[in-house]
Amino acid sequence: MPLHLTKIAFGAKSYDQLAGWYEGRGDICLTTRNRPTRHEECVGGSLFWIINHAIVARSTILGFEKTDDGRWDIVLEPRLIRVHQVPKRAHQGWRYLTDEKAAKDVAEGEDIGDALPGKLAMKLERLGLV
Repeated sequence: MPLHLTKIAFGAKSYDQLAGWYEGRGDICLTTRNRPTRHEECVGGSLFWIINHAIVARSTILGFEKTDDGRWDIVLEPRLIRVHQVPKRAHQGWRYLTDEKAAKDVAEGEDIGDALPGKLAMKLERLGLV
């Protein structure tokens, strides 16, 4: 089973804004200074996007490529898949997710309803209410 990564969608305020980043683009590459240590295990896994303290979407990781300036491109499938929101704190660097802890995809035609904002969901989870 591949590993998954999490990443803050810096600058995005909503899922719709993140989806706008994907519109009309062919290849999606996320450039980073440091390649994740366990990058080989992540190929075939997903990059899960965090917005407002919640995982909201994912894209499949196709591979890692070194750039001319020494940085790394994480090559992503140019398709954004909405997932059921899972509370997740903001972080720096890479965090790995196993399949058991990864957010589940929203099924085609499924209505996700009004999801709780990430901060509120985290507080309710700490209190054992969700």
